[in-house]
Amino acid sequence: MRKHFCIIFVLSACACALGYVHARCSRPVLGDERPELYLPLLKGKRVALLSNQTGVIIQADGSRKHILDRLLEQNVNVTAIFSPEHGFRGTADAGELVRNDVDVQTGVPILSLYSSHGANRPSEESMQQFDILVVDIQDVGLRYYTYYITMCRLIEACGAYGKQVVVLDRPNPNGHYVDGPILDMSLKSGVGLLPIPVVHGLTLGELARMAQGEQWLDSAGNNCTVHVIPCLGYTHHTHYSLPVAPSPNLPNMQAVYLYPSLCPFEGTIVSLGRGTDKPFQQYGHPRMASKYTYHFTPVSMSGAKHPPREGEVCYGVDLSQLPHKQIWEEQINLSYVIDAYRCVMSGDSIPDKFFTAFFDKLMGQSYVREMIENGYDNDAIRARWQDDVKAFCEQRKPYLLYQE
Repeated sequence: MRKHFCIIFVLSACACALGYVHARCSRPVLGDERPELYLPLLKGKRVALLSNQTGVIIQADGSRKHILDRLLEQNVNVTAIFSPEHGFRGTADAGELVRNDVDVQTGVPILSLYSSHGANRPSEESMQQFDILVVDIQDVGLRYYTYYITMCRLIEACGAYGKQVVVLDRPNPNGHYVDGPILDMSLKSGVGLLPIPVVHGLTLGELARMAQGEQWLDSAGNNCTVHVIPCLGYTHHTHYSLPVAPSPNLPNMQAVYLYPSLCPFEGTIVSLGRGTDKPFQQYGHPRMASKYTYHFTPVSMSGAKHPPREGEVCYGVDLSQLPHKQIWEEQINLSYVIDAYRCVMSGDSIPDKFFTAFFDKLMGQSYVREMIENGYDNDAIRARWQDDVKAFCEQRKPYLLYQE
């Protein structure tokens, strides 16, 4: 492993002796709950924080405290906050411009990364405001979920300016499997940065290790010193329920688990429930009335301003009660997209298109769309990427921090 990459371990058996009592001993202990490991790295430094509403520490009594508040209580000199997609409080739409601001509760400046100056890379002025970056944010383990891209871009920036990075690791709620096509780098975009499967199964700490170890970042990023504070009591078979919604349209674990199968609808003319009370838990289109009676109508709301098919009655399928075990067993299930494609593109007055260019960017390969258009079923398409998934699982082994 590269010398600049530091992994700080304490034996799991010591967790309770260090003060992790009752609730902490019955669930994974997160990186941000191990201050004895990361506070020494921050002493005397100007600290920037990459976080959002998910950066909460679950305390011994079950109450929650944001990592920003905890750092300030420990007299850490937090000089800046970096805000990813959806903003520091997690209320902005996907891709919405999030401007610089100030955290009202603490007065710490919030420096937006998802803004007009480009590509999740901070300005030189922003980089001069701190010495070390702390990352504490909840990812959901998908290649097209953009928080890991923000982290990688910041690692590159920190490497270029001689800054160190501390990743306070968190469990991956979709970390129990690996599935989907490997990204064709010709389709690299704002929803796909690294040559990894749709569901990569890694925590952010592991993904940072792999990105550097495989030389996937720029030269500065590959040589940046990154400290990972790992979780205790977590394995890749742990089903971890998120205490805070990671973004406005993933309001519950049903949506988080269905996200790998339903997000591809973002690259189609079909609604996946944005603008309703069941985003990423249903799908539908007005032309699907010939097959389904279940329906919903997307409306503009906080976190979903002007959603696809706004104001239209969409007929389709409600997946909000699908058992979690079934979702886990099916993994990425393209049957939903295939069903909608065949329904929408049949009959009279067929739309000019079903897929947009965004679909290939999400899937990371053009063959998925091509096979759907040519009549292949879910099993045939999934078979296409199985060898790539096996090769990736071997490739990632040197970077794993937790038991598979």
